[in-house]
Amino acid sequence: MQTGLILWFLFINVVGYLVMSDDKKCAQRRRDRTPERTLFLLAFIGGALGVWIAMYRKRHKTKHPSFTIGIPLLLFLNAVIYGYFLQ
Repeated sequence: MQTGLILWFLFINVVGYLVMSDDKKCAQRRRDRTPERTLFLLAFIGGALGVWIAMYRKRHKTKHPSFTIGIPLLLFLNAVIYGYFLQ
């Protein structure tokens, strides 16, 4: 189970990073965007670290309080859950 959880952690965080990065590109080009709900869902199901890294590396959604507060809270929740299951 631990190997599967680690693989999930890596996969979902890469997906979160890529989706957040793609949303930034779409915003710059004024194209259809990824709904904020989807970004939060990715963070909630374990990809908060990837979303958080992309948020600051790409300077995307850093002025939205829902993201500057919500994503770190989900990152903390992810850390607690991963820590519990990896014991």
